[in-house]
Amino acid sequence: MTTLKQFQSQSARPLPVILLADTSGSMSVDGKINALNKALKDMIGTFAGESRLRAELQVAVITFGGSADIHLPLTAAHKIEQIEDLPAAGGTPMGAAFKLAADLIEDQEQIPSRAYKPVVVLVSDGHPTDNFAPGMEQIMNGNRSAKATRFAMGIGSDADLALLGDFANDIEAPVFKAENARDIHRFFKAVTMSVTARSQSTTPNQSVPLSLPTASTLTSEDDEFEELDF
Repeated sequence: MTTLKQFQSQSARPLPVILLADTSGSMSVDGKINALNKALKDMIGTFAGESRLRAELQVAVITFGGSADIHLPLTAAHKIEQIEDLPAAGGTPMGAAFKLAADLIEDQEQIPSRAYKPVVVLVSDGHPTDNFAPGMEQIMNGNRSAKATRFAMGIGSDADLALLGDFANDIEAPVFKAENARDIHRFFKAVTMSVTARSQSTTPNQSVPLSLPTASTLTSEDDEFEELDF
Protein backbone atom coordinates (compact mmCIF):
# COMPACT_ATOMS: atom_id res chain seq x y z
CA MET A 1 0.00 0.00 0.00
CA THR A 2 1.30 3.44 -0.88
CA THR A 3 1.96 5.44 2.25
CA LEU A 4 0.97 9.09 2.67
CA LYS A 5 4.65 10.06 2.82
CA GLN A 6 5.31 8.34 -0.52
CA PHE A 7 2.25 10.04 -2.03
CA GLN A 8 3.45 13.44 -0.85
CA SER A 9 6.93 12.86 -2.28
CA GLN A 10 5.55 11.83 -5.64
CA SER A 11 2.90 14.54 -5.96
CA ALA A 12 4.60 17.62 -4.50
CA ARG A 13 6.00 19.93 -7.16
CA PRO A 14 8.97 22.24 -6.51
CA LEU A 15 8.25 25.91 -5.83
CA PRO A 16 11.67 27.61 -6.02
CA VAL A 17 12.46 30.81 -4.13
CA ILE A 18 15.68 32.51 -5.24
CA LEU A 19 17.13 35.32 -3.11
CA LEU A 20 19.50 37.80 -4.74
CA ALA A 21 21.21 39.39 -1.74
CA ASP A 22 23.39 42.48 -1.89
CA THR A 23 26.38 41.69 0.34
CA SER A 24 28.55 44.66 -0.67
CA GLY A 25 30.59 46.52 1.92
CA SER A 26 27.88 49.10 2.57
CA MET A 27 25.64 46.35 3.94
CA SER A 28 28.03 45.93 6.88
CA VAL A 29 26.95 49.21 8.52
CA ASP A 30 23.89 50.17 10.56
CA GLY A 31 22.85 46.57 11.22
CA LYS A 32 21.71 45.90 7.65
CA ILE A 33 23.50 42.59 7.08
CA ASN A 34 22.57 41.34 10.55
CA ALA A 35 18.90 42.09 9.94
CA LEU A 36 19.07 40.41 6.52
CA ASN A 37 20.66 37.28 7.98
CA LYS A 38 18.01 36.95 10.68
CA ALA A 39 15.14 37.61 8.27
CA LEU A 40 16.47 35.00 5.83
CA LYS A 41 16.79 32.35 8.53
CA ASP A 42 13.28 33.08 9.80
CA MET A 43 11.90 32.73 6.26
CA ILE A 44 13.64 29.40 5.68
CA GLY A 45 12.43 28.16 9.06
CA THR A 46 8.84 28.99 8.17
CA PHE A 47 9.16 27.37 4.75
CA ALA A 48 10.59 24.22 6.34
CA GLY A 49 7.47 23.79 8.44
CA GLU A 50 5.02 24.09 5.56
CA SER A 51 3.03 21.13 4.24
CA ARG A 52 4.52 19.44 1.18
CA LEU A 53 1.29 17.86 0.00
CA ARG A 54 1.02 20.10 -3.08
CA ALA A 55 4.25 22.16 -3.30
CA GLU A 56 7.75 21.66 -1.94
CA LEU A 57 9.32 25.02 -1.11
CA GLN A 58 12.93 25.24 -2.21
CA VAL A 59 15.43 28.03 -1.51
CA ALA A 60 18.56 29.27 -3.28
CA VAL A 61 20.67 32.24 -2.15
CA ILE A 62 22.86 34.17 -4.59
CA THR A 63 25.06 36.88 -3.08
CA PHE A 64 26.70 39.80 -4.82
CA GLY A 65 29.44 41.52 -2.86
CA GLY A 66 32.80 41.79 -4.59
CA SER A 67 31.74 38.82 -6.73
CA ALA A 68 28.49 37.04 -7.47
CA ASP A 69 28.31 33.61 -5.83
CA ILE A 70 25.86 30.85 -5.06
CA HIS A 71 25.79 30.99 -1.27
CA LEU A 72 23.14 28.27 -0.99
CA PRO A 73 22.36 25.95 -3.94
CA LEU A 74 18.68 25.31 -4.59
CA THR A 75 17.63 23.09 -1.70
CA ALA A 76 14.32 21.93 -0.26
CA ALA A 77 13.66 24.18 2.76
CA HIS A 78 12.95 21.25 5.08
CA LYS A 79 16.42 19.85 4.30
CA ILE A 80 18.31 23.04 5.22
CA GLU A 81 19.71 22.36 8.68
CA GLN A 82 21.60 25.65 8.83
CA ILE A 83 22.80 28.41 6.56
CA GLU A 84 26.00 30.34 7.02
CA ASP A 85 25.63 34.06 7.68
CA LEU A 86 25.90 36.25 4.62
CA PRO A 87 29.15 38.27 4.56
CA ALA A 88 29.41 41.93 3.57
CA ALA A 89 32.38 43.22 1.55
CA GLY A 90 33.33 44.60 -1.87
CA GLY A 91 31.37 46.18 -4.69
CA THR A 92 27.91 45.46 -6.08
CA PRO A 93 28.08 43.12 -9.13
CA MET A 94 24.31 42.91 -9.50
CA GLY A 95 24.40 42.02 -13.19
CA ALA A 96 26.49 38.93 -12.50
CA ALA A 97 23.94 37.88 -9.87
CA PHE A 98 21.12 38.32 -12.38
CA LYS A 99 22.96 36.00 -14.78
CA LEU A 100 23.48 33.32 -12.12
CA ALA A 101 19.77 33.43 -11.24
CA ALA A 102 18.68 33.29 -14.89
CA ASP A 103 21.02 30.38 -15.59
CA LEU A 104 19.53 28.53 -12.61
CA ILE A 105 15.95 29.09 -13.73
CA GLU A 106 16.69 28.04 -17.31
CA ASP A 107 18.42 24.83 -16.15
CA GLN A 108 15.76 22.10 -16.34
CA GLU A 109 17.92 19.70 -14.37
CA GLN A 110 17.83 22.00 -11.36
CA ILE A 111 14.31 23.34 -11.90
CA PRO A 112 12.30 20.73 -13.82
CA SER A 113 9.44 21.63 -16.12
CA ARG A 114 6.96 20.30 -13.56
CA ALA A 115 8.05 22.97 -11.05
CA TYR A 116 5.81 25.89 -10.19
CA LYS A 117 6.84 29.36 -11.33
CA PRO A 118 9.86 30.55 -9.30
CA VAL A 119 9.88 33.54 -6.98
CA VAL A 120 12.93 35.81 -7.26
CA VAL A 121 13.61 38.26 -4.42
CA LEU A 122 16.12 41.08 -4.97
CA VAL A 123 17.51 42.99 -1.97
CA SER A 124 20.00 45.86 -2.41
CA ASP A 125 21.20 49.04 -0.72
CA GLY A 126 23.12 50.54 -3.64
CA HIS A 127 23.77 50.81 -7.36
CA PRO A 128 25.33 48.08 -9.55
CA THR A 129 29.10 48.35 -10.02
CA ASP A 130 29.16 46.11 -13.10
CA ASN A 131 27.42 46.13 -16.47
CA PHE A 132 24.07 44.92 -15.18
CA ALA A 133 22.05 45.30 -18.42
CA PRO A 134 22.81 41.90 -20.07
CA GLY A 135 22.06 39.97 -16.89
CA MET A 136 18.90 41.93 -16.24
CA GLU A 137 17.74 41.33 -19.81
CA GLN A 138 18.38 37.61 -19.35
CA ILE A 139 16.42 37.24 -16.11
CA MET A 140 13.53 39.45 -17.22
CA ASN A 141 13.08 38.08 -20.73
CA GLY A 142 14.49 34.54 -20.74
CA ASN A 143 12.22 31.74 -21.95
CA ARG A 144 11.55 30.51 -18.42
CA SER A 145 12.92 33.39 -16.33
CA ALA A 146 10.32 35.81 -17.69
CA LYS A 147 7.57 33.77 -16.02
CA ALA A 148 9.01 34.15 -12.52
CA THR A 149 7.43 36.37 -9.88
CA ARG A 150 9.90 39.11 -8.93
CA PHE A 151 9.91 41.10 -5.68
CA ALA A 152 12.41 43.84 -4.79
CA MET A 153 13.47 45.81 -1.71
CA GLY A 154 15.70 48.88 -1.62
CA ILE A 155 17.51 49.47 1.68
CA GLY A 156 18.34 53.01 2.72
CA SER A 157 18.66 56.24 0.75
CA ASP A 158 21.37 55.03 -1.65
CA ALA A 159 19.39 52.13 -3.16
CA ASP A 160 18.77 52.26 -6.92
CA LEU A 161 14.99 52.40 -6.67
CA ALA A 162 14.52 52.95 -10.39
CA LEU A 163 16.36 49.74 -11.25
CA LEU A 164 14.61 47.81 -8.49
CA GLY A 165 11.27 49.11 -9.73
CA ASP A 166 12.04 47.91 -13.25
CA PHE A 167 13.02 44.50 -11.89
CA ALA A 168 9.92 43.90 -9.77
CA ASN A 169 6.72 42.73 -11.46
CA ASP A 170 4.31 42.85 -8.51
CA ILE A 171 1.94 45.57 -9.76
CA GLU A 172 0.59 46.32 -6.29
CA ALA A 173 4.05 46.59 -4.69
CA PRO A 174 6.62 47.43 -7.38
CA VAL A 175 9.45 48.03 -4.90
CA PHE A 176 9.55 48.11 -1.11
CA LYS A 177 11.63 50.81 0.59
CA ALA A 178 13.33 49.80 3.83
CA GLU A 179 14.25 52.71 6.08
CA ASN A 180 15.47 50.60 9.00
CA ALA A 181 16.32 47.04 9.95
CA ARG A 182 12.79 46.40 11.17
CA ASP A 183 11.53 47.11 7.64
CA ILE A 184 13.79 44.34 6.29
CA HIS A 185 12.05 41.92 8.62
CA ARG A 186 8.62 43.19 7.54
CA PHE A 187 9.50 42.71 3.87
CA PHE A 188 10.70 39.14 4.40
CA LYS A 189 7.59 38.34 6.41
CA ALA A 190 5.49 39.62 3.52
CA VAL A 191 7.44 37.48 1.03
CA THR A 192 7.06 34.49 3.35
CA MET A 193 3.31 34.96 3.59
CA SER A 194 2.97 35.38 -0.18
CA VAL A 195 4.97 32.24 -0.96
CA THR A 196 3.30 30.07 1.68
CA ALA A 197 -0.12 31.22 0.47
CA ARG A 198 0.85 30.06 -3.02
CA SER A 199 2.10 26.71 -1.72
CA GLN A 200 -1.20 26.09 0.06
CA SER A 201 -3.35 27.23 -2.86
CA THR A 202 -5.09 24.97 -5.34
CA THR A 203 -3.39 27.11 -8.02
CA PRO A 204 0.23 27.55 -6.85
CA ASN A 205 1.28 29.04 -10.19
CA GLN A 206 -0.86 32.09 -9.48
CA SER A 207 1.13 34.90 -7.85
CA VAL A 208 0.03 36.30 -4.50
CA PRO A 209 0.76 40.05 -4.05
CA LEU A 210 2.80 41.20 -1.08
CA SER A 211 0.82 42.24 1.95
CA LEU A 212 3.12 43.99 4.39
CA PRO A 213 2.47 43.17 8.05
CA THR A 214 1.60 46.09 10.29
CA ALA A 215 3.31 46.82 13.59
CA SER A 216 0.41 45.22 15.46
CA THR A 217 0.98 41.85 13.77
CA LEU A 218 4.70 41.68 14.57
CA THR A 219 5.78 39.76 17.65
CA SER A 220 7.83 41.02 20.57
CA GLU A 221 10.84 39.23 19.05
CA ASP A 222 10.80 41.83 16.25
CA ASP A 223 11.36 44.75 18.61
CA GLU A 224 15.16 44.38 18.42
CA PHE A 225 15.05 45.79 14.88
CA GLU A 226 13.23 48.98 15.71
CA GLU A 227 16.19 51.19 16.66
CA LEU A 228 18.55 50.22 13.82
CA ASP A 229 18.13 53.08 11.34
CA PHE A 230 20.06 53.54 8.09
